[in-house]
Amino acid sequence: MLESLSDRSKHIAIGAAVGVLFTLSTTAIVLASRGFDSHSKKNPSHTSGRNSRRRSSIGETISNFIHLPKAKAEQEQLICDGVAGLIGNTPMMRIKSLSDATGCQILAKAEFLNPGGSTKDRVALSMINTAEKQHILTPGNGSTIFEGTVGSTGISLAMMAKARGYNAWIVMPDDVALEKSQLLEKLGAHVEKVRPVSIVDKNQFVNLAKRRAQEFGKDDGAGPSDKTGFFADQFENLANFEAHFTTTGPEIYRQTRGNVDAIVMGAGTGGTLAGVAKYLKALLPDLRTYLVDPQGSGLFNKVKYNIMYSPTEKEGKRKRHQVDTVVEGVGINRLTRNFAMSEGFIDDAIRVTDQEAVDMARYLVNQEGLFIGSSSAVNCVGAVRIARELGPGHTIVTLLCDSGQRHLTKFWNDEYLAKQGLEVKDVVDNLDFIV
Repeated sequence: MLESLSDRSKHIAIGAAVGVLFTLSTTAIVLASRGFDSHSKKNPSHTSGRNSRRRSSIGETISNFIHLPKAKAEQEQLICDGVAGLIGNTPMMRIKSLSDATGCQILAKAEFLNPGGSTKDRVALSMINTAEKQHILTPGNGSTIFEGTVGSTGISLAMMAKARGYNAWIVMPDDVALEKSQLLEKLGAHVEKVRPVSIVDKNQFVNLAKRRAQEFGKDDGAGPSDKTGFFADQFENLANFEAHFTTTGPEIYRQTRGNVDAIVMGAGTGGTLAGVAKYLKALLPDLRTYLVDPQGSGLFNKVKYNIMYSPTEKEGKRKRHQVDTVVEGVGINRLTRNFAMSEGFIDDAIRVTDQEAVDMARYLVNQEGLFIGSSSAVNCVGAVRIARELGPGHTIVTLLCDSGQRHLTKFWNDEYLAKQGLEVKDVVDNLDFIV
């Protein structure tokens, strides 16, 4: 039975090839009968030499069709090498509803289309590549990557750790969206949840990740080993900044052909904003760059007044342990090395409330079918604000950092938001919520 099926497949393939050859040959003969050849649009003399060249041309066409030869460089562009090859070169989209409402071109880089689902894929790849070049990490020897994160960087690191032959140990606050830790576990990472505390506490999630890396392998009783515990340190590791200076910034310039009036985005580690702003400002001196900051973060005042401070830091004002916002991924109350790289490259800052972010996310679902996460919503509110400030005819670029799929239990949880004093509307069909 199998043998007969195989024979039948061969007959079908041969028949198809013969059909193609017949079609190409017939087409060429018809063209020849009408006095056309591959060298001239005029009617040539029907000499044997011309007919010989014509038959040769037909043969070359058929040969090319059958073999479809591709240059090596072209093949390399068409086929990427593993998961790492999927990172970056994300599309740029025009957000129609926001653009039409403001008279500006509001463009968003769809970073949620990276394989790990966020812009942090770029950072994870850059930090691991740098560590390997410095011989800190060696694939396949049992080394473990440690990181303190609220989610996205950990997910990207866990993905790349598997791809490169490492283990991942992620320390995170226990109040982040549940699906983030679930995804990390499915990616094979060890997840350690801790109580959210200030950065000055030795058990703050970043500090604890660093200590776990330092302690790795010391007490396992296995004797000397080449395996290492690598603390990725996304907040201070300048491979973060380099990732965006060398990839995200150039991609934005290429995709917009340099036609950008303003860049608007939030900052957590600060690497994205710093890398993009520094790259583009060198090429576009008139470009305006804006930090967009959620409530509770001190970066707004740092940019505006050179003071790292948020009003929620007043005694008795803070409602949550970390930055006082429902937004995850952006906003911080300390100055990192990566954010410091943006000094002199940020022109202004704007504040976005939690209510504005929630309304923007619901608006984009209603108007665009675009399901975004909290930091992406903050970015889009900021883009509209700046579009209104600059006036019609300008081009504003922002990022869609991740999708709403990893924010279901918090930012997209109506019951949770109501407990935080926020109003959740069934439908948001205009931009009046942006003040």
